[in-house]
Amino acid sequence: MNVRKMMKKLAALALGTAVAASLSGCGSLTGGKRIIRISHAQSETHPEHLGLLAFKEYVEEKLGDKYEVQIFPNELLGSAQKAIELTQTGAIDFVVAGTANLETFADVYEIFSMPYLFDSEEVYKSVMQDTDYMEKVYESTDEAGFRVVTWYNAGTRNFYGKTPIKTPEDLKGKKIRVQQSPASVEMVKAFGAAAAPMGFGEVYTAIQQGVIDGAENNELALTNSKHGEVAKYYSYNKHQMVPDMLVANLKFLNSLSPEDYQIFKEAAALSTEVEMVEWDKSIEEAKKIAAEEMGVEFIDVDVEAFKEKVLPLHETMLQENDKIRDLYDHIQAANEQAKGGQ
Repeated sequence: MNVRKMMKKLAALALGTAVAASLSGCGSLTGGKRIIRISHAQSETHPEHLGLLAFKEYVEEKLGDKYEVQIFPNELLGSAQKAIELTQTGAIDFVVAGTANLETFADVYEIFSMPYLFDSEEVYKSVMQDTDYMEKVYESTDEAGFRVVTWYNAGTRNFYGKTPIKTPEDLKGKKIRVQQSPASVEMVKAFGAAAAPMGFGEVYTAIQQGVIDGAENNELALTNSKHGEVAKYYSYNKHQMVPDMLVANLKFLNSLSPEDYQIFKEAAALSTEVEMVEWDKSIEEAKKIAAEEMGVEFIDVDVEAFKEKVLPLHETMLQENDKIRDLYDHIQAANEQAKGGQ
């Protein structure tokens, strides 16, 4: 067991007894206050955690006599998929999950695995900030017992590996880790590479031992997860822009008074504002550390050359999943509007 895994296990064991006790009763009360539990997979310095701290502070400032918000980082309450299940049952109240994890519960979320869905980060952010429209998407998991309440910027996903990736041809024959999403698997195959779906925690060792040649993610993977120690080339091909989602137990949301619900809604929106600011800061810092301390080379590539290889996947995905059509058309309209404004 490596040191990072050991530390994580010890931290989990240290909190295990307290967590188990608190989870034994859904919506337990402490000192007359309802305990709100939030689970996420990131560290305490990650932008999402900082956003959740703002959420906690806002709720407790406005409703501190009723609620105490507890945040559990580093997958202390289990992996994202496990934490989603706990949120479904109401054992915990909120979880931060990637859209790939939500595909199982609502087909519409598959769209975020579509390569080159957004023409730019500006379009991506404008669509995600269109709250009125996104509410309809968020309600798609109601039958599963939970609902998304806000989104977090998880940046642009790019390829990185042991050898430079400057053109799509450089991916041929390489084994690349992807998220456990069918669309991501098909994308990597379209580039001529072999897709290796695996848990994020396995990636460092897999690259180090040569099980895979590289992976795809945002820049924080290089520093926060130390992938820059084993993969020295990071290429800006920008194939996906995938948000993370703050998911809430639906029964809990429905149990709130209109006034309290509004406070939680405002807290969620504030957490996104904070996370987005912190995200931009953390990316700049990660690039600096990766380049100067880890020796990672950042490579600008011809994005259009990569895009051409995988654009046929758009039509394939639309034919196989009609639940994504409306959101796809909405995003394409935003792409066209942005072109007109240039």
